[in-house]
Amino acid sequence: MRAQNVLYDVPGPRAKRRNVLYTVLFLVALGVLVWWVAQSLADKNQLEWVKWRPFFTDARAWTTYLLPGLKDTLVAAALAMVIALPLGALFGIARLSDHWWVRGPAGAVVEFFRAIPVLILMLFANAAYSEFTDISPDSRPLYAVVTGLVLYNASVLAEIVRAGILSLPRGQTDAAKAIGMRKNQVMRHVLLPQSVTAMLPAIVSQLVVIVKDTALGGALLGFSELLASVRPMSANYGANTIASFTVVAVIFVVLNFALTSFASWLEARLRRGKKSTGAVVGADTVEELATPGEHMGRDELGPPGPGDGGGRPSG
Repeated sequence: MRAQNVLYDVPGPRAKRRNVLYTVLFLVALGVLVWWVAQSLADKNQLEWVKWRPFFTDARAWTTYLLPGLKDTLVAAALAMVIALPLGALFGIARLSDHWWVRGPAGAVVEFFRAIPVLILMLFANAAYSEFTDISPDSRPLYAVVTGLVLYNASVLAEIVRAGILSLPRGQTDAAKAIGMRKNQVMRHVLLPQSVTAMLPAIVSQLVVIVKDTALGGALLGFSELLASVRPMSANYGANTIASFTVVAVIFVVLNFALTSFASWLEARLRRGKKSTGAVVGADTVEELATPGEHMGRDELGPPGPGDGGGRPSG
């Protein structure tokens, strides 16, 4: 017997015909849009092979401009991810602290940097490095871009971590405390492992934002990232601007698609590895985690029942 789906009603014949009609109309509209864009480019002679040939027949377009720009993009994005992820997790957990002197400053820092546009953070960081440090002008844009990305995205990731932990049932925390686990043990061994799967899609979306926001550094700070390579490639190499932007856009799409595909694979692997949505802590784990004196003895739990090998003593 086929299990009934309780989340939504199965579409009937009319609904199925309507969905097919909507799909056909959407595909037709999409095809018309693609044809209009292609025709507009053709009228401006932008689809001629001579304008696209350098990216397929001449390696200089890649070795001199595109690949070095891609390398700088990956370096800036990787540094920002490596720093922002643990920093965001730290501030997200700090916002859940029972101590106001931890929770208050962490919340103020997160809300402050989350409210400022990342480009302004990059500009301020560039000015600060120029004024107060001895970093060379050639390396300063990279430092400024990474700093701006870390400050903004760590604050956003902190909110993702906080929301992911709060999404768990309250009973998870109560059950862990009932077996004698301390607050930091509850967070490390019960809450965080369960919330990672729920947080992963939002975290990956923010990592994709980090990769794309590296282009802001090339726009105003002179950072030699992937998108910034279009300008010298058009001026010095004579490459067509529209073709150059199209190739760069395809590279960004492939890069972000690879990132999201890896995250989807990781999420599926994590879900398969979990037998249930709850945290199952065995007796050996409890003995290892709880310090002496934190276990609740028989006297605290009450007299044993019939299933514990003995009954209540008769009065």
